[in-house]
Amino acid sequence: MRVLLVEDDHELGDQVSRRLRARGFAVDRASDLGEADLKQSVHLYDCVVLDRGLPDGDGLDLLAAWRRAGVRVPVLVLTALGAVTDRVAGFTVGADDYLGKPFAVEELEVRVVALCRRGEALRNTLLGVGGVEMDLPRRRVTRDGVVLTLTGKEFAVLELLLARAGRVVSRSELIEHCWDEMAEPMSNVVDAVVAQLRRKLGDPPVVVTVRGAGFVVRP
Repeated sequence: MRVLLVEDDHELGDQVSRRLRARGFAVDRASDLGEADLKQSVHLYDCVVLDRGLPDGDGLDLLAAWRRAGVRVPVLVLTALGAVTDRVAGFTVGADDYLGKPFAVEELEVRVVALCRRGEALRNTLLGVGGVEMDLPRRRVTRDGVVLTLTGKEFAVLELLLARAGRVVSRSELIEHCWDEMAEPMSNVVDAVVAQLRRKLGDPPVVVTVRGAGFVVRP
C-alpha cells in the first residue's frame, strides 16, 4: 500500500511516516499543496493524509479540486480546526475521514488502514495459488496450511504478484506499488525481497523470474 502524507510540520511528518512504514506502508511526503498535487498526478496512492494548514493554502481547496477532476483516492484530513463547521466543510468537499490535532499516531494508523481497506473491498480479499493463500483483511499468509511470517514489504510484493497471478509484473511496477520515493529504482532491492519471499514460501517455487521482464506467480 502506498500513502501520500501532506504535512508541513517535519517533526510530525517524520513521526507519522515511521509509524506507517513500520506497518508496511510505502510513504511519500509533501509539504505544500503544489508538491502534493504533482505527486498525486504521477503516482497511484491507496490513501492520502492531507493537512489543512499548509504554507500555500488550505488542503481542502486541493481536495475539492481533486474531486472535481474525478480523483477518488481516499483522503484523511488533518486539522487543528476542531469546530463542527470545520469538519462538515471537510466532508462536504469530499473528505473520507477527519482527524483533529493533536492526535495519537496510533489512531491515525488505524484510520489509514481502514481507508485503504475501502479500496481493497473492491478487490479480492482472499488471494491464492499453488497452496499459497493470502487473507488481506487479517494480513495472514499460509502455505499448505502453515502460517508464514512475512515482513511488510514481502507481504506487499506477494499481494501484487498474487493479484496478477499468471501475468508478468515488472520490477518498476513492484517499486511503484510497494516502495515509496525513498527507494532507489536501480538498486537490487526488489530482487532481494523476492529472494527472501521465495525462501519463506518454500518448494515447489511459486514466484518465477521472467528474464528481462520481471516476476510471475504460477502454480
